[in-house]
Amino acid sequence: MNARAQPSANDASDRPAASLLIVTGMSGGGKTVALNTFEDLGFYCVDNLPAELLPEFVRAASHPDRAEQKLAVGIDMRNRGDLASLPEWLSAVGAMGLEPQLVFFDAADAILLKRYAETRRRHPLTHLGLALADAIALERQALKPLRALADMVVDTSELNVHQLRHRVITELGLGHDSSLSLLFESFAYRRGLPADADFVFDARSLPNPHWDPRLKPLSGRDASVRAYLEARAEVNEYVAQVSAFLDTWLPRMQSGTRSYVTVAFGCTGGRHRSVYLAETLAEHARERGWTEVATFHRELD
Repeated sequence: MNARAQPSANDASDRPAASLLIVTGMSGGGKTVALNTFEDLGFYCVDNLPAELLPEFVRAASHPDRAEQKLAVGIDMRNRGDLASLPEWLSAVGAMGLEPQLVFFDAADAILLKRYAETRRRHPLTHLGLALADAIALERQALKPLRALADMVVDTSELNVHQLRHRVITELGLGHDSSLSLLFESFAYRRGLPADADFVFDARSLPNPHWDPRLKPLSGRDASVRAYLEARAEVNEYVAQVSAFLDTWLPRMQSGTRSYVTVAFGCTGGRHRSVYLAETLAEHARERGWTEVATFHRELD
């Protein structure tokens, strides 16, 4: 990457050591998974930050009582500012005592088209009235300068969620790859099973918050939905039995040749019961001492 301006004594003499990762790239290229990974690793993360606010964010996020700062910022085509000015803002951050690292997440056009078809999410440029293929082409052209500027380009075309997390952790030097990485995923049965699931648990027999008008627009991440489910004896029994199963078998799957396991929970819409279970079992795994634990909600993320 281009050289950054060196920090002056006045700017950096009393600031703690800090690291800053700028996450950018094609929509659908894996930026959300990467930011979630960084957050799991203790980074303070902000997504879709206007580029011109980058120095102010770094200044506000720095705490003088901490020995080390780890910051990660998502900046992409959703940005309201001028992406062409990003090098200027990176230099400003460099003058504050950081060495920003720009990581560009990319994938082949055919893969991006497939991912959008599977998730049914809108591309950020379709509001211009463009067809999806044209929106992807326009975005790729607009992001060419950032790709050329990147310290690292990660092609996610052939990577699943686990493999992307593993690559982020190992290639960016953020951790080690000797422990088992656990992913707790939620999904909707009506849209098919996750292709990379090792264990699949069906939650469709549990009480459904969808039928409560107050809870229908929410998700299993919300406190009121959690309270609804936790008040049901059958839900608590379900969680206890699945927890016992995973506590027994996950340690036996840990070996030098296996690096990750996906545990998937499905319900009808993939918003309430499955999301709640994925979050609850992920928290249980962390309490049991697993260090590389993540969640992914296919119908929400």
